[in-house]
Amino acid sequence: MNILDKIVEQKQREVAQLPARLIAAGDLRDAMLEHGERRDFIAALKNPRHGGIGLIAEVKKASPSAGIICKDFDPVKIAKEYEAAGASCLSVLTDEKFFQGSLDYLRQIRTAVKLPLLRKDFIIDERQILEAIEWGADAILLIVAILTIEQLAKFHSLATEAGLAVLVEVHDEEELDRALKISPALIGVNNRNLKTFQVDLATAERLAPKIISSGSLLVAESGVHTRADVERLKKCGAGAILVGESIVKQGDIGAKVRELIG
Repeated sequence: MNILDKIVEQKQREVAQLPARLIAAGDLRDAMLEHGERRDFIAALKNPRHGGIGLIAEVKKASPSAGIICKDFDPVKIAKEYEAAGASCLSVLTDEKFFQGSLDYLRQIRTAVKLPLLRKDFIIDERQILEAIEWGADAILLIVAILTIEQLAKFHSLATEAGLAVLVEVHDEEELDRALKISPALIGVNNRNLKTFQVDLATAERLAPKIISSGSLLVAESGVHTRADVERLKKCGAGAILVGESIVKQGDIGAKVRELIG
């Protein structure tokens, strides 16, 4: 069993503990009204504050591949440093077992910064979309590799009808073809293979032409360490990047963000 299978198996156990209920778009819209106005995640990426490439900066303590990334982890302090340095949006890890994240980090960060927030987790049930709204997310991640085409279409429709942005993540051509069937505004290409955890920026370069011709905004994820990496991804058509590990590991978060976004 690969790491992605293990994560999904654990997520199924967690979802089974949630209160049983059917979630309709109206329920999500009601939750949106109750929990405050959403921040425009897509507009923030398309119109970066600094004028360059859109940056989704990730608040990330650990990962299965790297272990503990940030020993003195203070999610609110990191979020504020990202905002001050010019990040467009923030990604907040909420998976507890494998990434040492928390939904509570999402809530804490929402009160501390004004940037749009992505709930970064492994969503396999519509109740997790409701959770994302209740805890302060403006956007959710849908990973094509762990969803059927029916689930992908349903979750994408529920979220977008409610007013959430959706980052649809793919890893290869077959997943991209499935993603394009729902015409998402944002397609993230994860350069990290979630089954082997190997990273290759050529993944984004290979999938870029089809994404760009579809009209979706290409978000390159994983493996972005230097300004040269950013320039390489911009050259293939990426409109935004999602970066966590290489920034958080850096002693000076602000300096690393400024280096990446130029």
